[in-house]
Amino acid sequence: MFMYFPTNYVWSMAAVASLNCGGYIDEVDRACKPVLEASRNGDDVGTDLLYASWEAVADRLIASAKEDVRLGRRINAGDKYYRASLYVSQAERLQSPQWEGRKAAYQKSIDLLLTHVELSGAPFTTVEIPYEGASLPGYFYAADPAAVPAGAKAPVVIQWNGLDSTKEMMYYSQFPQMLARRGVSTLMVDTPGSGEALRMRGLQARYDTEAWAAACVDYLETRDDVDLAKVGLVGWSLGGYYAPRAAAFEKRISLVVAWGANHDWAAVQRRRVEREGENPVPHYWKHVFWVWGASDLDDFMERTKDMHLDGVAERITVPFLITHGANDRQIPVAMAHRSYEQAVNSPKRELRIFDEPEGGTEHISIDHMAYVAAYISDWVSETFAELGSKG
Repeated sequence: MFMYFPTNYVWSMAAVASLNCGGYIDEVDRACKPVLEASRNGDDVGTDLLYASWEAVADRLIASAKEDVRLGRRINAGDKYYRASLYVSQAERLQSPQWEGRKAAYQKSIDLLLTHVELSGAPFTTVEIPYEGASLPGYFYAADPAAVPAGAKAPVVIQWNGLDSTKEMMYYSQFPQMLARRGVSTLMVDTPGSGEALRMRGLQARYDTEAWAAACVDYLETRDDVDLAKVGLVGWSLGGYYAPRAAAFEKRISLVVAWGANHDWAAVQRRRVEREGENPVPHYWKHVFWVWGASDLDDFMERTKDMHLDGVAERITVPFLITHGANDRQIPVAMAHRSYEQAVNSPKRELRIFDEPEGGTEHISIDHMAYVAAYISDWVSETFAELGSKG
């Protein structure tokens, strides 16, 4: 992985994610260079300085985009709003839960993205998914009609976050756009404990994620533009636990992908207490306590003790793809093998390890993300083609 900050894995991940999601190398360099020295003080220190530096680049783009709109240059303006949203989002992700500017920064990333969508004409709508007296915020990206057979409804993929990503990052990844070109729609969802559901609505995570899946499928059943016999579920990072767990118990899911295996996340937490492996985000323990509403480490460990797929993976009875980077510094590659070995009742299970010299070797293959996203998109579209339809 490109280590812009040689001693700081977490900050470097943000730079790599931005470059892999359509950021420009000059802009990312201008955002990162002022805080290169600060990065040497560890993951947690100086993240507010990082945000200010990245926001300054975004604000210059916003000013330029506004001038483009005045001149009628909507395409160029939309592209600039996209990159501004991307940079704000990546910098917001690295902040402490206690940072007073966090909600405003996150809302800024949403507003900039929605302005991009308006200017670009993307087939994208905001949605609300009823969930236990509240609702989960989501985005729906429609399949390209030209890629859907005449008279047919499009298959749909539900996409879920990991520990610290957002539905906006799903859009930046270009995965929904890749699926759309293959005739598949995408429902991007901030599940409890992530994105807008956590930041703006206070919804916290839980281990029994089939509850989220049921809410998502219930919502899809209210639409008349999706094939309900072809509802997939894709989760990246911690979603590599969330999605397989849900597919094991919510039988309306017809295929599942772990984009980065996470077979035993409870064990990963025990390793992190011992300072083994890399953290995904600064202020790690503050972040996970926030996600689960835990009061302290013992409370957090109790709340997450059941977050593993032992005794669960064999309940998966639909096609199951597991991808993993051979050099994942957060989740050992052995966990990908465990998920595959235990999913004995999947009628089509596949384990794909990305290694050198191919690339995609890091966590969720963030070092070569578009390459792996395309692989997953092909597997999803091909597997949907193998499934029957309700007519």
